[in-house]
Amino acid sequence: MESEGKARKPTGTRYSDEVRERAVRMVFEHQHEYQTQGAAIRSIASKMGMSRETLRNWIIQAERDRGQRAGATTSELARLKELERENRELRTANEILRKASAYFAQAELDRRSKP
Repeated sequence: MESEGKARKPTGTRYSDEVRERAVRMVFEHQHEYQTQGAAIRSIASKMGMSRETLRNWIIQAERDRGQRAGATTSELARLKELERENRELRTANEILRKASAYFAQAELDRRSKP
């Protein structure tokens, strides 16, 4: 049951790159006006109509991209995702080739065993 006066926010909302970049830029530009970065994130997230957690995750990734925090950068994550996709495709292709090879090997044995 929802509490009165609070509407539930939709989950899984996708924000445009422009909104994401603006929100992150605002936190970095204005965090000195707040006691903590978390306070800046809370304030800016509420003003922009997004969850604090969403904005916090964007800030963490932006700090990684800037070399201010340990972890994979956005480009490294994109490359990893591409390699994983390629790996899945190659595994599928290998499985198809393995099955085709077995099929043709069996067909050859069958052909040789018939007079």
